[in-house]
Amino acid sequence: MFLGPQASAHNICRMSVLNDDLKSRIQNAYSAWLEARGFRARRGQREMIAHIARTCAGEPPRLAAIEAGTGTGKTVAYCLAAIPIAQAMEKTLVIASATVALQEQIVGRDLPDLAQGSGLDFSFVLAKGRGRYLCVKRLDQILNGGQQQALALSEASSVDHSLVWRQMMRDFGTGRWNGELDAWEAGVEEAAWRSVTTDHRGCANRKCAFYAQCPFFKARHALGDADVIVANHDLLLTDYAFGGGVVLPDPESSILIIDEAHHLPDKTQRHFALSARLGATAAWADQVNALGGTLTQRMGRPAVLERIAKGLVADCDALRSGMETLAAAAAQLPFAERSRGGDPPTEVCRFSHGKVDPVLVEAAGLAAPGLARINAALAEMHELLRKAMDGGLDWPNPDEAEDWLAPVGQAEARAAAVRALLEDYAAQASDGAAAQGCMARWASRSEQDLELVSAPIEPGQLLGEHLWSRCHAAVATSATLTALGRFDRFLERAGLGAAREVSISSPFDYPNIAVLSVPQMNADPKDVAAHTAEVADLLPELLALEPSALVLFTSWRQMNQVRDALAGHAVLDAAQFQGERSKQAMLKRHLRRIDAGEPSYLMGLASFAEGIDLPGERCRHVIVVKLPFSVPDDPLDQAIAELAESQGRNPFMEITVPDAALKLVQACGRLIRDDNDHGRITLLDKRVLTKRYGRALLDSLPPFRREFGSGTGQLDRSSSSSAG
Repeated sequence: MFLGPQASAHNICRMSVLNDDLKSRIQNAYSAWLEARGFRARRGQREMIAHIARTCAGEPPRLAAIEAGTGTGKTVAYCLAAIPIAQAMEKTLVIASATVALQEQIVGRDLPDLAQGSGLDFSFVLAKGRGRYLCVKRLDQILNGGQQQALALSEASSVDHSLVWRQMMRDFGTGRWNGELDAWEAGVEEAAWRSVTTDHRGCANRKCAFYAQCPFFKARHALGDADVIVANHDLLLTDYAFGGGVVLPDPESSILIIDEAHHLPDKTQRHFALSARLGATAAWADQVNALGGTLTQRMGRPAVLERIAKGLVADCDALRSGMETLAAAAAQLPFAERSRGGDPPTEVCRFSHGKVDPVLVEAAGLAAPGLARINAALAEMHELLRKAMDGGLDWPNPDEAEDWLAPVGQAEARAAAVRALLEDYAAQASDGAAAQGCMARWASRSEQDLELVSAPIEPGQLLGEHLWSRCHAAVATSATLTALGRFDRFLERAGLGAAREVSISSPFDYPNIAVLSVPQMNADPKDVAAHTAEVADLLPELLALEPSALVLFTSWRQMNQVRDALAGHAVLDAAQFQGERSKQAMLKRHLRRIDAGEPSYLMGLASFAEGIDLPGERCRHVIVVKLPFSVPDDPLDQAIAELAESQGRNPFMEITVPDAALKLVQACGRLIRDDNDHGRITLLDKRVLTKRYGRALLDSLPPFRREFGSGTGQLDRSSSSSAG
């Protein structure tokens, strides 16, 4: 039996859930699937099935981190292992991925294929957040001139979106569109979509006249009976932050598979970050004031609403004044320009060790109480509207309540978010020591506004609290979890110190199907101008080696400079640069050219280094222009390094290099996608051969055949403390 080849008989026997019948069910399903597809069993796939089965059916802590190299077939492995166990234990299997592409692949291809070929009987459904679905009521209101739509409670676009809204209503009404954002093929601006969707605060649920037609509730009803739910990381974090059971099943009744798990720590930091734009918030105070007065009038002036609206007048005036004071204080900070490539210029002032300037602490402390009162008033107003909808209040115009639920709910959510940021900054006045270290804080200034930010430095603590300590079992998996051959960096950031570590090698014969080349170069990437010129000089010759290539840059600026340097060269006729058109449009044009036998080259940044699948002739050459070290002026990365230094650690060798190694592996992973693939990787950064950390980066890659330029074979063993 393949299940548990490295576990003792005693360990298998004490797993009462994983009995002989269940083991046989998993094994038979795997054998049937292999036979149906004409495949041979893969050692790594069998090993992964075994580890996941032992984790999910074992004793606490039921946690595993499994790195499975490209070609392992990890989706089939975790589904075959976890579905029978989840069914036997009456748990729901929740699969969470980072990208829409993988979600669609799992739901549209992998699970149907498994259901058809394995003999397993299970149901599955795709789960998305409420914001991915049309709110039919809001669309109807906006097209029919609902009063609350005239209130600019959020920054609205000045563009007239009525044409796309009318097309949405026609297509939804005739059944040509199901109301999901991802199924709207024409594309839609964020501002236009935000106007016709809602969150839980703005939803009337069964009281809504459009409840029976609601795309979100139709999708949610399907979740209740599903054995397998496919979600994304953001929905998982949102649901569990609210305690679980909002959209997804309760954590305690779930077995979690976190695919593309290397993204989870970063997504957690962004999800739990706090921010507030000071100028926009000051202007918003007037809008909230108008909301209270207009709502009270439309509802027939009930006494309780008049009381709330009257209180909002003074509190909104205080909020506006407080934001202006806070902005004036922040404007005096020592800002430094942050390089953003092609993005608009931004200035940043990071607060060392998260300790905010005392003037800002005082200003935030003065503004926070008024905002707390506004938050409480809006929450009370929102609850009163719900009671009016339920018939529990004797108001003159209770029928108006449903129309006002969404704008009041949105205002309440925004008040809560800004309040959390202000209280986070103000808390340091009395708890400065506790506030330092755990959060990164900075101010960001652009032409439009000044923003204050606070983001968690150690997302693992949050993940442990919201996920790992509550779910029945969890497996975090990806093709890239280790950095420099170790799980340490991922486990620390993900809070998975108690997890079993499993590394499964790719089945691909890398030495015979791929070559890694580092040509001799004169320019050091620190000399950006010289390096850019040399890259532009080398690219035409390198691109001529294969009919298709993916060229990966680390900055917009260098990519655009290389394009300018190649102006007039014939190679540009076959090249596409990120930003010229959408990513999907670039990929479609690339495939058309390759299928027609024409050369095609994709030029992009980090978003092209993972999440795209270009097997065979679609990508024969990956060119990495520069080692993917983090941008040195990112305030969150600076705060992480600062914390490491305060702990006596070397942030460059313990954080920067491992993170770069992970990104380099992901970039190189775009080349070999299946058993029949072959090609080459070229790295245009001589530091991999001249710096002490270079050997570690090379050794972290798959065992490609290596070709190094003449005279570059000896590594410089001198110490180095920075990527520069």
